[in-house]
Amino acid sequence: MAEKRLTIAHVNPVLLFGIGDVHLRKLEAAFPGVQIIARGNQLILRGEAEALERIERTVRELIALLNRHGQLSEQDVDTVLALFTTGDGVGAAPAAINDVILYTTTGVPVRARTPNQRRLVEMARQNDIVFAIGPAGTGKTYTAVALAVAALKARQVKRIVLSRPAVEAGERLGFLPGDFREKVDPYLRPLYDALEDMLPRERLRTLIEQHVIEIVPLAYMRGRTLNAAFVILDEAQNATTQQMKMFLTRLGTNSRAIITGDITQTDLPSPEHSGLVEVQHVLEGVEGIAFVYFNREDVVRHRLVKDIIEAYERFAQREQNGGGTATAPKTD
Repeated sequence: MAEKRLTIAHVNPVLLFGIGDVHLRKLEAAFPGVQIIARGNQLILRGEAEALERIERTVRELIALLNRHGQLSEQDVDTVLALFTTGDGVGAAPAAINDVILYTTTGVPVRARTPNQRRLVEMARQNDIVFAIGPAGTGKTYTAVALAVAALKARQVKRIVLSRPAVEAGERLGFLPGDFREKVDPYLRPLYDALEDMLPRERLRTLIEQHVIEIVPLAYMRGRTLNAAFVILDEAQNATTQQMKMFLTRLGTNSRAIITGDITQTDLPSPEHSGLVEVQHVLEGVEGIAFVYFNREDVVRHRLVKDIIEAYERFAQREQNGGGTATAPKTD
């Protein structure tokens, strides 16, 4: 009979053990020959040495899932237990678990749905700065926000800062109705939409009021130092070279950043002025920085979105090859 003591660190033991120790009871049922005692943040295990090793690996995997998602479901526990009781327990957890970033307010899992979304998740866990570049509808922003919320829930960061350039596309801010907040809110609305999927509305409102979550125009980032923060710059193709440099140099200690954008849809006077276009050459090969490129195969919106992107690509290619300019359709 062997004994092993496991110290539960960096997670709340209550979340790991489950309400009423429901997860702990599942662990005991899966290893009937082992005595499991919970004392504070410690687990005391008594039984055969091989079984204790399996339980330790199971607990470590559950802790990793809890850190990743901010919570554990009974299904998560059942899946991990199946891995370590019916297999050899040395492989990776099933993709169904590893792909889940967090759960929405309705309990729906948010997971990487395409190869490049999975690559974004992987690169964000390995690098401090990641650029996600590609067309609309590929889930770049949604995945980035999910990663930020998961990091906040797991206490890997202390706050989330979401930013967008407030570029005038068709209308000037001065002519829009309302005060400054009402003028810039339409630019930031997609970020609110993603957050409202992932956090209860009252909880989100509280976090915003407490400045744990900030949603600000890019121009308001100047002069700040962001420590222990998960920072996202969305629609980065509309950031100038100077704004991109300013944003990237805001990062403080223990901070991470994801920058998303579509270099084919800049609202700047010239695409050459886009900081997102230039930064690909400036930061190429810098350790700790990764670039993930999305394409139309990653589109997860309405099926027609992919067709629309392809049609515009064909049109642009014809224009580049000297196919002439488009003419307006005739009207009666």
